[in-house]
Amino acid sequence: MTRRMRAAVVHGREDVRVESVELPRPGPGEVLLRTRAALTCGTDVKVYRRGYHARMIQPPALFGHEIAGVVEEVGPGVLSVKPGTYVVAANSAPCGACGYCRDDRASLCDDLLFWNGAYAEFARIPARIVERNLLPLEPGMSFRDGALVEPLACVVRGIEASRVREGQTLVVIGSGAIGLMLVALARLRGASVVVVGRNPDRLRRATEMGATLAIDASSGPGLLERLRACGRSGTGPDVVIEAAGLAETAEMAIHVVRKGGLVNLFAGCRADARVAFDAQRLHYEELTVTSTFHHTPASFREAHRLIADGQIRAEAFVTASASLEDLPEVLRHMAAGGDGLKTAILPWGE
Repeated sequence: MTRRMRAAVVHGREDVRVESVELPRPGPGEVLLRTRAALTCGTDVKVYRRGYHARMIQPPALFGHEIAGVVEEVGPGVLSVKPGTYVVAANSAPCGACGYCRDDRASLCDDLLFWNGAYAEFARIPARIVERNLLPLEPGMSFRDGALVEPLACVVRGIEASRVREGQTLVVIGSGAIGLMLVALARLRGASVVVVGRNPDRLRRATEMGATLAIDASSGPGLLERLRACGRSGTGPDVVIEAAGLAETAEMAIHVVRKGGLVNLFAGCRADARVAFDAQRLHYEELTVTSTFHHTPASFREAHRLIADGQIRAEAFVTASASLEDLPEVLRHMAAGGDGLKTAILPWGE
């Protein structure tokens, strides 16, 4: 008799259903994970709105990618973990052999393997991810903590690429979960942080996490001048990280950064988005404009360490929990601009 499980399946635009599907069996090198916590994220909301993901998901398909759980079964050849081990799995793994991997740029791997399927009672983790990006949870880490490792790993790369250091002023544009993680990591490095957003509750959370100033982007004119005044000499911040994913806020970031400053266009924009640069200012004021995509095995391990050490905890970013059956409603609420940050989807309850 075929074994079954409950899983969320995306069928198309704003069409996610929790269904009974065949329970996968782990093949060579693979692991079957009992999902104990899967966190919602902005990428999943985009998948919900669009009904697909160009690189990863074509309906009908399982989805969700921030996961922690318990090893239920291991496939032939798996020696690194055994049934009963509490683990976190990344949603990708590089090949380790292409030119980008050899150049230590694993996020640009020519054969970057993505995985989805966290919103389910069980998840089959591909062999390459088991080999390169499956980590046991440290004592004291909750399943929510474990599931937070993946998004935090992306933020680790963003902070490192932005060269944030003690004494600098950093402006973060965007006050969602990623924006708040940027605040937390920048404060750990001793930077002064200013956050720009539109949600009053999230702006309040930003100040609780140590932001020096939280600015409501819809409060009226003069926003550019206020941001330029935030720098140490009143001529602009040292670093601006754009975490909203909009062309207009990307341009704002470039306008307000100080001479010699750095802008990180961290959030992905729409495929048809275009950002205008002041080429003269870019040259004569030696601005650095960069971007960071995804995570690497190194940043995944650093995020795991930060959480295991207690420097970052999921409770600051996971504001609700829900059952697997409630996931479609959770996604509808998020797509409508709900106030919460991340929701922990718990297929087996607490």
